[in-house]
Amino acid sequence: MVRNAVRALWAEPRPSQPPVRVWRDWALLGVLVPWSVLDGTLRGDVAWPPVTVTVGVVLALTLLWRRTHPLAAVAVAFGFLIAVDVATIIAAAEPTKPWSTACALLLPYSLFRWGAGREAAIGLVIILAWLPITFTVEPVGSAADVPAGYGFFLFSAALGASIRYHANTRIRDIDQAKLREREQLARELHDTVAHHVSAIAVQAQAGRTLAASHPDRAMAALEIIEEAASRTLDEMRTMVGVLREGEEPDLVPQPGVTDIARLARRTGDWPRVDVELSGDFDDLAPSVGAAIYRLAQESITNAVRHARHATHVDVRVTGDDDCVRLSLRDDGDAGQSGAGRSSGYGLVGMAERA
Repeated sequence: MVRNAVRALWAEPRPSQPPVRVWRDWALLGVLVPWSVLDGTLRGDVAWPPVTVTVGVVLALTLLWRRTHPLAAVAVAFGFLIAVDVATIIAAAEPTKPWSTACALLLPYSLFRWGAGREAAIGLVIILAWLPITFTVEPVGSAADVPAGYGFFLFSAALGASIRYHANTRIRDIDQAKLREREQLARELHDTVAHHVSAIAVQAQAGRTLAASHPDRAMAALEIIEEAASRTLDEMRTMVGVLREGEEPDLVPQPGVTDIARLARRTGDWPRVDVELSGDFDDLAPSVGAAIYRLAQESITNAVRHARHATHVDVRVTGDDDCVRLSLRDDGDAGQSGAGRSSGYGLVGMAERA
């Protein structure tokens, strides 16, 4: 378990599109650089004023890259601090770090907020390697100061990791919401357009067959094709209006169970579709009624497209206080019709609605 957690941390990618620099970064730099200069030149207990000023300026500059290059910022800042502390130990001189060194607490936060997993691990090793060296240069007043020093940097890292986790959770929730919307749009598009297009294909085949022997019935098939095409265009315009950014769609009532009979009549005279509704559907939730309507619509479409030699489709909807039952039967042969190869999306959409 621990090994899996370490592997997951090591493989964690960087967050996408971190902010490069904002005005707060430049404001922070405008405060830290003068502070470092004044701290290094005005303090009387500084052994190497130029080094003190340089340390403060370098730390301040690394903050500009703490989001886009967090590991590089940590390596430069704490590598510079390690070099200065080692030189201080060798020269047996007084500590030369300015008070602005406290800004280094921002780097562990940025490392775990914006860095990849391996960058965070490597950067944390660098930071933890610097702490005992700096405690050697500047002895602590009590034994409690050592864990407190580690605690400050670990808290900064934990805060960055926590904010990163919540940001990733929010992004994941947004992506899942978008996926659900796409699935819903795909279902609506398939159920509405596929139904009408299938009816158009069937009536076109019937019209071509009857054109020579029964021109009046062929003309009726053309009228059905015209009506189905018009309805398809209307529903496509409605869907495009909903998807268009900044455009308020018209509030159109969702179809319900009582609309199934009207839906069945749209298939034309062949095959004949009979609908029987029994029960009280007045108290049925609109979302449930719309789902049953779409299920019936897709079922009729499948019967028209894939039931060979079908002449009759029987649709029955029964409802009581506990449930609503939808059943559909046809007298055709199972198999592939001439309407085209099925993609299988309709069955997926029906399962999702059910």
